[in-house]
Amino acid sequence: MKIFAKAIVAASLASVAAIATPAAAQVAGIATSSPEAVIVRSQARINAYQQIDQQFASQITQLRTMRQEMQTLQQSLDTDSNGQISQAEAQANQSVVQQLQQKEQQLQQASQPIVLAQTYAIEQLINDYQNVQQQVVQQKKIQLLLNPDAIQWAPDAVNVTDDLVAALNQRVPSVQTTPPAGWRPRQESLATQQTVSQVLLNVAQQQAAQQQQQAGQQPAQQQQPAQPSGR
Repeated sequence: MKIFAKAIVAASLASVAAIATPAAAQVAGIATSSPEAVIVRSQARINAYQQIDQQFASQITQLRTMRQEMQTLQQSLDTDSNGQISQAEAQANQSVVQQLQQKEQQLQQASQPIVLAQTYAIEQLINDYQNVQQQVVQQKKIQLLLNPDAIQWAPDAVNVTDDLVAALNQRVPSVQTTPPAGWRPRQESLATQQTVSQVLLNVAQQQAAQQQQQAGQQPAQQQQPAQPSGR
């Protein structure tokens, strides 16, 4: 799942950056895409997640603080500062390990309402995805639709994710974010929510790394001495 999540990060980055791409077309009846890649870029999913972020703003702030506290505790266990916690380091400070376990349980409990709302939104998109897929398959005369992770190499033209996203946006322009009482998500929906979360996390990390790199390059360029102009 993590490997596949990384495979669709590039498409998500392109969508976030609003990079214009030409319409993709299938090649010789063969095309590639995946439900997760389409749902990540779905406008209904984006809008729903924004609503959820606003609705659970205080809980999200609390979760961020808890993750920072857990990171600090993990760093305190890493006594040799090698970025890894050995069994000996964990055994040497059992109280910190117990604190980490308690905070992990608190984190899971606090995040449950957010995960449930996200999964409910995603499940509504999944419910119509087969219709979306069939629509694009017929329009593009696709004979074989594969997941990108099943192919070692293929030209960009085989990727029909843009077409599927457009069809899904048209068929499901919005979704609800408040599940009805007693609602329980399907396993497929939970797995998709986890993949979407991993993709969004990877995108955020890559964007942060790029911003840091650009910020580091700017001072270096400013510090370069001006070159004398020769005559």
